Amino acid sequence: MPGPASMVSTAVVLGCSTGGLRALSTLLAALRPDLAVPVIVVCHRSQDDDDALFVELLARHSALPVVEAGEREPARPGRVHVAPSGYHLLLEADGRFMLSVDPRVRHVRPSVDVLFESAAEVHGAGLLAAILTGANDDGADGLLAVRRHRGYAVVQDPAEAEAPQMPQAALKHAGADAVIGLIRLAALINERCR
Repeated sequence: MPGPASMVSTAVVLGCSTGGLRALSTLLAALRPDLAVPVIVVCHRSQDDDDALFVELLARHSALPVVEAGEREPARPGRVHVAPSGYHLLLEADGRFMLSVDPRVRHVRPSVDVLFESAAEVHGAGLLAAILTGANDDGADGLLAVRRHRGYAVVQDPAEAEAPQMPQAALKHAGADAVIGLIRLAALINERCR
């Protein structure tokens, strides 16, 4: 029987904060342009940040189209969906997005925890979730939810991360199926999302 690393994933969720633009640019550039699943991203930014500019900067490096996630829009395969600043991004059972202005979680909105928990409920063992660089502990509870739903949990190697606090918190609280660098993570996504 194939091991967890060789199973096929049906969606990818990525969470990051400080250093996230650089990490996401590196990761997205190494993904296959024919990736067959949606990639959904929460990256903490100021509510005053220009969402369109952030999407544009990611799109310059991404092998896949990059779009801002919108209310009731479907999570489409082969696209990178980015949470807008100031809103929690959730995935609903029908595969569509919901935006929420519920209170901040761990002082942030959007919250990685909120996305990961909702995606874990929808995709279960088919979810690949990765915590990348960041300077807080958002995502630790969400990664634990992913593991409880039998999804595949990855943490960026803290030694490689621009800000290691988020990966370290995730490892301490949830553990991980893999602790790897960004290029190996891209290869893993390409393999599991064939």
